[in-house]
Amino acid sequence: MLLVKANAKSEAGVPPPVEMLQAMGEFNQEMLAAGVLMAGEGLLASSRDSARVVFHASKSEPPDVVSGPFPVQDLVAGFWVIKVKDFEEALNWVRKVPFTEEGSTIEIRRIAEIEDFGELPESVKEEDAKLRKEVEERVKAEQAK
Repeated sequence: MLLVKANAKSEAGVPPPVEMLQAMGEFNQEMLAAGVLMAGEGLLASSRDSARVVFHASKSEPPDVVSGPFPVQDLVAGFWVIKVKDFEEALNWVRKVPFTEEGSTIEIRRIAEIEDFGELPESVKEEDAKLRKEVEERVKAEQAK
């Protein structure tokens, strides 16, 4: 997963210039054509319909809901989910991102798979596989609409 870190402009709701949006569209098309792009979206500023839900150890205590805005250094302004063979390939895609603003930052994180959690009961693995299949079928159905 490629996480685009927020900055003062994105948190102020300043849209990127048209040229940047066009370049990003071309980059997205390149990733799509290469078969690596699974999803990608930009996020609105945390001042717009955002909240953090903080859970407690006790199930009897309801979670706290904290409304935005939040400190910019804690935020993500957008993301891509890509399917690549290894970290180096992900890094090569990030190097191609057409960002031109000084300090723009992308964080690369691997999405955890059930195997990453070590030895688990077979029932947990089966439930995970079932859920993933259901999600995949739902996505395909939505795309067919």
